[in-house]
Amino acid sequence: MGAGASRRAPTSPQGVPLMAIQHTVVFRLVHESGSAAEADFLDGAVTTLAAIPGVADFVVNRQVGDKSDLEWQFSMVFTDQQAYDAYTAHPAHVAFVRDRWQGEVAEFHELDFVPR
Repeated sequence: MGAGASRRAPTSPQGVPLMAIQHTVVFRLVHESGSAAEADFLDGAVTTLAAIPGVADFVVNRQVGDKSDLEWQFSMVFTDQQAYDAYTAHPAHVAFVRDRWQGEVAEFHELDFVPR
């Protein structure tokens, strides 16, 4: 590598840095499925959480199998631990957890993955 050249972090075939963290939360809401309250919670999450700096590829998925009653999933990617930590401490995330998540989520599991 010549003078002034920079070394890029290795990436997956999709261009995601190999040290990226995929943050996933699967959950069940207290709201009735298909209700306006459910839609308001999900829409609020997208508006709030996806706008936090460092969040990439924010996706909301609905679970359709019968092996779990955890109906929803939020998935997002962070380039590294520093970006993930900044998201966790960000005032918008803290407020969303306090003001919405704690009162509207009945059960959840949180999983964080890095590529093999």
